[in-house]
Amino acid sequence: MSVTELRVISFGYLHGAPPPAHLTLDLRLHFKDPHVDPALRHLTANDPQVRWAVLGTPGISGLIATTARLVDSFHAGPGEAPLTIAVGCAGGRHRAATVASMLAKRLGLLGPRVVLAHRDLDKPVYERTAAGEAVTEV
Repeated sequence: MSVTELRVISFGYLHGAPPPAHLTLDLRLHFKDPHVDPALRHLTANDPQVRWAVLGTPGISGLIATTARLVDSFHAGPGEAPLTIAVGCAGGRHRAATVASMLAKRLGLLGPRVVLAHRDLDKPVYERTAAGEAVTEV
């Protein structure tokens, strides 16, 4: 028996509640946000500069590898069922989308069908006020 389908969903907490998932990774507090770099702010995980910045962040490659091992544990279980992994950051455009993409790629090697979705990749960029509060870009 095994996982019948793996769903990996990236999202941004500023755009709404996390999607329902068996595992949720919150990247907001532990990993540097490329959004702080003005050159990367309006780019997304579709841009190589963002992917390099995220994947070059200490701890990210280990997180991806460890999450893949967690999925292996679900995959080895006796029941057949889909498994959903949600990966979130502040806006869902940089860290979450990059990590979700790399995780989906790695999990694709396990054999079960992998479905990748980016809930908030194309949503507006959030800017921060001097007090650190997020406001939608106008």
